[in-house]
Amino acid sequence: MIADPARRGHELAEFYREVSPRLFRDLEESGALPDGETAARERARAEWESFALYACVRALVAAGGFNRETGHAIEALHESVLGLLEGPSRQEAADRRAHVAERYAEYGAIGQEGGAAGALTVTQRLGEAAARHMAAPALPGEALAEIAGALHEQLVEGATEAVRIAE
Repeated sequence: MIADPARRGHELAEFYREVSPRLFRDLEESGALPDGETAARERARAEWESFALYACVRALVAAGGFNRETGHAIEALHESVLGLLEGPSRQEAADRRAHVAERYAEYGAIGQEGGAAGALTVTQRLGEAAARHMAAPALPGEALAEIAGALHEQLVEGATEAVRIAE
């Protein structure tokens, strides 16, 4: 694993930029997203961004534990993917971070629900929550929740492995 937390976060951001769009294309090609105009696809893509970033945060914690270094790696990941909170694009970065933070709070609460028994259904429940956001204002189909949850878990596993083997 990369010893420097900032570099770890930046390297995972590169992994995210490479893998996340491919997984979203898989989601689109599955036919599970509701048909809609370009704006609906962009909303779904923005929701996928939050869901995929949450998978990367879970991966950093799985690989390095929940500690100060992991916190620094998470911040570096966010700076690299969402932008810095300074300069001309500061407001856009702040808006994206606020949206992501809102989703993290929701997904984190889902992850903590039900204790050990809840761990058995966390993928399903996370997928259902993400599907609601991706399909909004339409209702999501069952397939969207299932596919989104599965892709999320694949991303967690792949990102965890990428972080662990990186030097």
